[in-house]
Amino acid sequence: MELRQLQQFIAVAETLNFRRAAERLHMAQPPLSVAIRKLEDEVGAPLFERQARGVALTPAGVAALGLAQRCINDAAALRGVAQAAAGGVRGLLRVGFVGSATYALLPRLLPAFRARYPGVELVLRESANLGLLAMVESGELDIGLVRYPTGSASALRFEIVERDVFCAVLPVGHALAGKKRLTLVMLAQEPFVDYASTRVPGLHAMVMLAFQQAGLAPRVAQEATQVQTVISLVQSGMGVALVPSVSARLAARDVVFRPVHGLPASAAIALAMASREDAYNPAARRFRELALACQEDGDRTPPAGG
Repeated sequence: MELRQLQQFIAVAETLNFRRAAERLHMAQPPLSVAIRKLEDEVGAPLFERQARGVALTPAGVAALGLAQRCINDAAALRGVAQAAAGGVRGLLRVGFVGSATYALLPRLLPAFRARYPGVELVLRESANLGLLAMVESGELDIGLVRYPTGSASALRFEIVERDVFCAVLPVGHALAGKKRLTLVMLAQEPFVDYASTRVPGLHAMVMLAFQQAGLAPRVAQEATQVQTVISLVQSGMGVALVPSVSARLAARDVVFRPVHGLPASAAIALAMASREDAYNPAARRFRELALACQEDGDRTPPAGG
């Protein structure tokens, strides 16, 4: 049984006249009559009672009409859903993110995406850089919002969506907290909270590079994986740290954030979208386009070596 047969049956049932039904369907009457006979044979019951002035629905025809109309409507809905998914305005989108993305990027991007594409179901997952990269590479995630540079080799595509610089975070009662601007020399003399090299190689490498290029080495006292955890350790008096300046947007009790004078240009950090070149998800394409359009910094091209 084909949709075309159901459309023919509905046309005859609604007009109760083979000639008018044939005109509606833009076909000749004899082929329509043959088609209805074949449909009745497939159904195993007469759908119409043939009369001199036209036709009437049999009890089987009355029962079949509603279901046939629903089938046609469902087929149209299926076509619409499929076309919407192919266009990226419906479907499922799996996005992973590092904790730092919650400070500014996600609050800026998610409301705009949900307003523009309400038919896309968003599944969000927070993790560290290495875990996100692995999930994007395996296809478990469509997009990963990660710290860039990543500090590890990857065949993924990276597109920067938020640029940032390091700033210092100190306990509010620290001797350096009263200064408006700090230097790496000052920070190198204090217990330092670093990023775990095995879990956050990108941020760890950038911090170490900044000190090394200044001819310094930090006195690492503690390590952590998430930026917020680093801030919490500083708040607990475990040391000072370098964190992305965007983290200062969320007020933290008992800590202060200060700019660092003399940071090398190589210490620039960013958030980037990681995705597979060979992946095909139209909703992911829509997300990428909106993220690039909504970014605060217009430069989208990562430096070499990612």
